Amino acid sequence: MGLLKEHDFGTPAKPGPATVTVEIDGVPVTVPEGTSIMRAAAETGTDVPKLCATDSLEAFGSCRLCLVEIDGKKGTPASCTTPVAEGMKVRTQTPKLEKLRQGVMELYISDHPLDCLTCAANGDCELQDMSGVVGLRQVRYGYEGENHLDAPKDTSNPYFDFDASKCIVCSRCVRACGEVQGTFALTIEGRGFDSKVSPGAAELFMDSECVSCGACVQACPTATLQEKSVVDLGMPTRTVLTTCAYCGVGCSFKAELRGDELVRMVPYKDGGANEGHSCVKGRFAFGYATHPDRKLNPMIREKITDEWREVDWETAISYVAEKFRDIQARHGAGSIGGITSSRCTNEEVYVVQKMVRAAFGNNNVDTCARVCHSPTGYGLKQTFGTSAGTQDFRSVAQADVIVVIGANPTDGHPVFASRMKRRLREGAKLIVIDPRRIDLVRSPYIEAEHHLQLAPGTNVAIVNAMAHVVVTEGLVDRSFVADRCEEFDEWAAFIAREENSPEATESITGVPAEQVRAAARLYGGAGNGAIYYGLGVTEHSQGSTMVMGMANLAMATGNIGREGVGVNPLRGQNNVQGSCDMGSFPHELSGYRHVSDDAVREVFEKLWERPILPEPGLRIPNMFDAAVDGTFLGLFVQGEDIAQSDPNTQHVNAALSAMELVVVQDLFLNETAKFAHVFLPGTSFLEKDGTFTNAERRINRVRPVMAPKTGKDEWRVACEIAQAMGYDMNYEHPREIMAEIAAVTPTFAGVSFEKLDKLGSVQWPCNDKAPEGTPTMHVDAFVRGKGRFVQTPFVATRERSTRKYPLILTTGRILSQYNVGAQTRRTANVAWHPEDVLEIHPHDAEVRGIENGDEVTLSSRVGTTTLRALIADRMPVGVVYTTFHHPVTGANVVTTENSDWATNCPEYKVTAVQVGLKHAADRHDAARDEEPALAD
Repeated sequence: MGLLKEHDFGTPAKPGPATVTVEIDGVPVTVPEGTSIMRAAAETGTDVPKLCATDSLEAFGSCRLCLVEIDGKKGTPASCTTPVAEGMKVRTQTPKLEKLRQGVMELYISDHPLDCLTCAANGDCELQDMSGVVGLRQVRYGYEGENHLDAPKDTSNPYFDFDASKCIVCSRCVRACGEVQGTFALTIEGRGFDSKVSPGAAELFMDSECVSCGACVQACPTATLQEKSVVDLGMPTRTVLTTCAYCGVGCSFKAELRGDELVRMVPYKDGGANEGHSCVKGRFAFGYATHPDRKLNPMIREKITDEWREVDWETAISYVAEKFRDIQARHGAGSIGGITSSRCTNEEVYVVQKMVRAAFGNNNVDTCARVCHSPTGYGLKQTFGTSAGTQDFRSVAQADVIVVIGANPTDGHPVFASRMKRRLREGAKLIVIDPRRIDLVRSPYIEAEHHLQLAPGTNVAIVNAMAHVVVTEGLVDRSFVADRCEEFDEWAAFIAREENSPEATESITGVPAEQVRAAARLYGGAGNGAIYYGLGVTEHSQGSTMVMGMANLAMATGNIGREGVGVNPLRGQNNVQGSCDMGSFPHELSGYRHVSDDAVREVFEKLWERPILPEPGLRIPNMFDAAVDGTFLGLFVQGEDIAQSDPNTQHVNAALSAMELVVVQDLFLNETAKFAHVFLPGTSFLEKDGTFTNAERRINRVRPVMAPKTGKDEWRVACEIAQAMGYDMNYEHPREIMAEIAAVTPTFAGVSFEKLDKLGSVQWPCNDKAPEGTPTMHVDAFVRGKGRFVQTPFVATRERSTRKYPLILTTGRILSQYNVGAQTRRTANVAWHPEDVLEIHPHDAEVRGIENGDEVTLSSRVGTTTLRALIADRMPVGVVYTTFHHPVTGANVVTTENSDWATNCPEYKVTAVQVGLKHAADRHDAARDEEPALAD
């Protein structure tokens, strides 16, 4: 459980040792240099009255409520903006200060609605609190004359209201939007009495640049900005600390409840990943958990053409076990398998892969990371020795040059993007490598030093060209390479070849050689250079090669092993890192240890009392191929919609249709459930007890806010299926599952629920060497010993534009939606993104007669779909872009079977397509249908 209201120290903490001693109301306190008097006072337990100050924002000094007296100094300075000095003696309570504060409060109250008893913020209003703190008992000024009480209310945002009549113009919302979020959507319009908060140019919130992150709502000291849920349900009375179930940032939240009803999600100030910030999804889009579309009872049908019939849990589990056993009896032990979920907890994932290995008796288990970040696992394992990013998110604050490759943090990982933008505003340089002009290329107070707008599919050529410059222009950190790395000379000879020069690769990438050289010099000459990358790196036929290419570049420049540097994957789903850690790949047990290792298998076999096959099982694409061939006939799918998210949808559908038993465990009847014979209802994150592991290897507790609406925890379902199949697998509580994970997984050896409850979170490796976790990897040595340079020759993708398919499609995400949209589409987030659209360059649109908003057909050699066109110049000529959040669009209908050479990660980011007007095609078809039939 967490505190409903965290202590606010008024101003941010200052770094450094506590060296300055002052006396506050006779109590001595020692604090770091630069600390405000207000914070020093708070450290002694004395909270100076305040309205414009909060410890998430820099001091502003506008409310004049936090006045203090300092011995030997005239006047009454604001304690929030006055730093401490050695020997200073401060008084926070005197008759003079009391009178001044009451006078200030009188002025605030005289222009504020006196509706406290009916106000939604009653009991959670700082104006109300401060009136009591300063002892205000009467207001001498009436409402005669001008006031703001008739100011309009803006209810345009689906999640919060803006009631201007209650605004005290403290600027906290404006400052939060700028300092914390970095959007700068709010401003103070007018001066003096006419001052007011304005979103954009006097727009409604919904029409402005506001991204609905909630920072302004959280910062507001009154009911001016208030969640609609609080207005509807009332103020919460208790809180549960948990972890967001959206992207890989892994934000900590206080789930605030009134009784058993969830009122709001408030970002937790002490959350290791987010430190009190949030985005529109985590902050507001939790309503899907109670959406009427949720299925809460198990369902069965013999054929996928039959109607579903509800059954009890015992019947469903017995049916699944009997069918799986029957398939194996007829087709062999390897004829069934499972897919784990990156949205489930570590504990839930662990028991599913254990069910496959111990109860199914094979290694046919895979996870959705296969289709997103499996090249990260392979590439970083080959070069660094471990399959994960190198830094914690805080590290970006020390970076001097930031390289963003194939990622769109402001949309995909917005809370981390806010950290990054803060560092960029402080002076760090930015290099963006992406075919699309993402928002980071240019946004308020930020402009990328270089945007290398490369052709899709040419990542390896560009990273080799940058490395060529580093090697040939003397930018290699020779001492780091000599001390820490191996196979450098062979790699350097390869990378120095003329074929890898920016001039030679210019015709491949489309990026002018001088731009590449300038970017390489900037990164290579940085004090601290950090690389952050996303699916635009991994979802290619050379995804693994590119990951190794980035690792080469970081090692060559010495940008590994300290804060502010590193190679950092921005993971897509909330527990995609954890699902990989837990042994969800067919070739690896937990902790990324190969199944062929006798010593590793022995550990598990001893504990599980079952033999484990030394050969890897089937990957997801192999499962599909084997299903079409008639040798793989049963599949358990935990919380993944493979029919919508996996490439070449027609092939996926054919594979699912060919199976005798498809079991889907999820919240909703998704696209995959159309092919299922058994549907097992899953639990939302609000009902889960366990852990998630985010993109920075941070293991966070997930605590249940409510009991499972299905009547059964997901981990119990896997255990009971295993038991029904003859393998005794049982736990009393998820903490026992984590204890087993820790017992068999060296990187998790020191992890327990008790430790996480005490410390808040830890980053693996967490063991005897690092009992409180490892924020930065490879500090003194790489996990594999020496960092390994790997040669990365560029091999062009087989997917090429042709006369029939002259455009290249690439895909991505948008801020308001998440993955296949199953959760966010069932919230008010659809107000921002009601459908997937196709971004197309004005030139490509013009030659096809396409206008903005037209319905168009998007066709590739494997399929066709229809969506609306958005004419935009973010993409270069010849490249189109769409998202994949709506199943009605089915963007993966057109993506192909091409995949990464090492991991089978699909090449979502390069598909040759044609785009045409839909109505023009309809006219052509109608004309053809009207033609007279010709005789044979």
